Amino acid sequence: MIVVRLTLWALLAVSGCSKTIPSAASAPKSAKGTAMSNPRITVADLEVMKKSVLFSDEDVKYLRMSRDVLEPQTDAILDTWYGFVASQPHLLAYFSSAAGEVQPEYLDAVRVRFGQWILDTADANYHQDWLDYQLEIGRRHHRVGKNRTDNANAVDHIHLRHVTLLTLPITHTLRPFLEAGDHSAEDVDKMHQAWVKSVLLQVTLWSYPYVITGDF
Repeated sequence: MIVVRLTLWALLAVSGCSKTIPSAASAPKSAKGTAMSNPRITVADLEVMKKSVLFSDEDVKYLRMSRDVLEPQTDAILDTWYGFVASQPHLLAYFSSAAGEVQPEYLDAVRVRFGQWILDTADANYHQDWLDYQLEIGRRHHRVGKNRTDNANAVDHIHLRHVTLLTLPITHTLRPFLEAGDHSAEDVDKMHQAWVKSVLLQVTLWSYPYVITGDF
């Protein structure tokens, strides 16, 4: 069996999460050189979306509480998630060329960004720059932008069905890492629930490029 250092899960394959969420001026550029933004989804829209997933200020509190627990375990979390994706040929294919050749440099480049995504999610800072960047993350999963960040020679599109379905294995396998801290069982439950809600919220935003205009 070939052992591969998988990145993210298939959805975050090309997310490009950065330590500091880029401003509109410094956000990634489109092919035409204009900054990626998402004017059709505003912070006000996001606040309504939060209500649909029962996301509250308490969830922000528990996400931020989770950071100190998860940060020292980032590599172990990534290894767990990578092991799952590596065991699934249909997911590994998204990190391979059309001929089926795994792209190790592509995988390694994304690993750093995926680790930062864990911390950015735990930081729970929901402003317009963050929101604009979610569209760019979605584009990097879709054929309109996949592979461009790393100039990768991988298949050019991640199917939406896997972007959404991988929410479960990612959040389910995170719980043991949350339990490794010094927090009560109640706090662990609340941290985990906050992570589930946040990932659902983010994955929904990433789906934007896949949806017919006007249907999101």
